[in-house]
Amino acid sequence: MSDLPRKAVARTAKLAALPLGFAGRTALGLGKRIGGRPAEMIAAELQQRTAEQLFATLGQLKGGAMKLGQALSVFESALPEQVAGPYRAALTKLQEAAPPMPVKSVHAALTERLGKDWRDLFEEFDDKPAAAASIGQVHRAVWHDGREVAVKVQYPGAGEALLSDLTQLGRFARLLGPLVPGMDIKPLITELRDRVSEELDYGLEARAQAAHAREFTGDADVVVPDVVHHTDQVLVTEWLEGVPLSEVIADGTREQRDRAGQLLARFLFSGAARTGLLHADPHPGNFRLLTGGAPDGPAEKWRLGVLDFGTVDRLPQGLPPEIGTVLRLTLEGDAEAVHELLRDEGFVKPGIDLDPGAVLDYLLPIIEPAQVEEFTFTRDWMRAQATRIADPRSPAYQLARQLNLPPAYLLIHRVTTSTIGVLCQLGATVRLRDEMEAWVPGFAAGSRSQETPA
Repeated sequence: MSDLPRKAVARTAKLAALPLGFAGRTALGLGKRIGGRPAEMIAAELQQRTAEQLFATLGQLKGGAMKLGQALSVFESALPEQVAGPYRAALTKLQEAAPPMPVKSVHAALTERLGKDWRDLFEEFDDKPAAAASIGQVHRAVWHDGREVAVKVQYPGAGEALLSDLTQLGRFARLLGPLVPGMDIKPLITELRDRVSEELDYGLEARAQAAHAREFTGDADVVVPDVVHHTDQVLVTEWLEGVPLSEVIADGTREQRDRAGQLLARFLFSGAARTGLLHADPHPGNFRLLTGGAPDGPAEKWRLGVLDFGTVDRLPQGLPPEIGTVLRLTLEGDAEAVHELLRDEGFVKPGIDLDPGAVLDYLLPIIEPAQVEEFTFTRDWMRAQATRIADPRSPAYQLARQLNLPPAYLLIHRVTTSTIGVLCQLGATVRLRDEMEAWVPGFAAGSRSQETPA
C-alpha cells in the first residue's frame, strides 16, 4: 500500500466487490448445506470469512471505510464466540494501524501546510509513522523547544475519500447488518457522513483537545495531551506514552481490566459534565493507560490517556438531564412517567401507541449495570442484549422498531453503546452507578431506592 487511494472509481470498485463476495459465500454455503454440513457450522464459517474480507478491505482503504470499521470494532463483543477470535484480531489491527503514506508524500504535505522550512520547527522528526489511521497518520518528533510531540498529518484527498466511501457503504449497509447483531448500520454511516467536515478540520479538533487538556490538567485519573501547534490539516500535540487499551483487552490482569474499565466509564460521564464536550470516538485505539513508569505496579495508580478529539458532541450543559431522569425513573419502576418523558423527548412519535409496561421491560435489561453497586461487563451479556433486540420473534425487537432516536441523542447513544462494547471487551467490573450519580444530571435523586444485590 503506498498512498491513500483517492480516485472515487478505484475506491468504489474495491467496496463494490464486498457485496459480491458476500453473495458468493452465501451461494457456497447453500451448496455445502445441500451436501450435508450443519447449518450452524456453515453460518459461522461464512460470517468469519465475511468479517475477514470486510475489515481487510476497510483497513487498506483508510478514509470513511476504515472509520466505519473502527466504529463497528467496539461491537465485536456481540458476535458469536466461535467467530469472534479471528474477527477480534482483524479489528485490533484496524484500531491501531493502517498502511502508511510514503515518506515523500508526508514531506510534501508538511511543506504545503507548514511551509518549506517546516523542519526548523522540529529538533527531530521520525519519518516512520507511529500510527496510521482513517484520515491521517501520526509521526513522533521533538519540537523546537525540546518537547516530545505527536505530529498528525492528514492524508491528501482525505475528504474526497471519506465522502466516496460512506456513500458507497451506505448503498449496501443492509448486507453488513448480520456482522453486528442488533445494530442498524445505515444510521451510523449517515451520522459519520454528516460529520465529515468536522473530522477534516484539525482546527476544530485542536480547540476540543485544548479544552479537555485544560480541564484535566493535574487530574488523578485522566490525561489529555496539550496542543502545541496546528493548521487546518496538521496537528501537533504533546506525546503521550502509555499502554494501548487494546493490549489490556488482550492480556491485562483482572485488576488492570477493572481499573481501565472504571477510568473509561468515568471519562465517558465526567468529560461531558466538565468540558461541555463529549468525546465521540471511543474505540480502543484512542486510549492509553499511563502506568507511571511501572507497568507491573498497582493498577489503581494507572491513569487514562485520551487521544483523538476529531469528533465531539457539543453539550454546553453536559448530558441532557432527561437521560438521567429516564434512567432513574426506570430503576424506580415508574412505567407511566418513563413513557411520558420518552414521548415528550421524541423517542415515541405522535400516533405510536406503546404499552408503558412493555417499554419498561425493554429498558430494564439494558440498564442492568446501573441497578447494582458494581457490574461485570461480559461478552455473554453483550451478546444476550444484541440477540434480544435483533431476534424478530422477541417482544424487544418489535418494540424497538416502534421507538425513534431523535437527532439530538444520536451521537450520545452511539458513544454510550460503544463504550459499553469496550467495557465488555475488557470484561471489567465497574462501579457504573457511582459515575452516573456523580456526573449524569437527573440520575442521582432516588436512584438507590431500587437496590438490587450485586
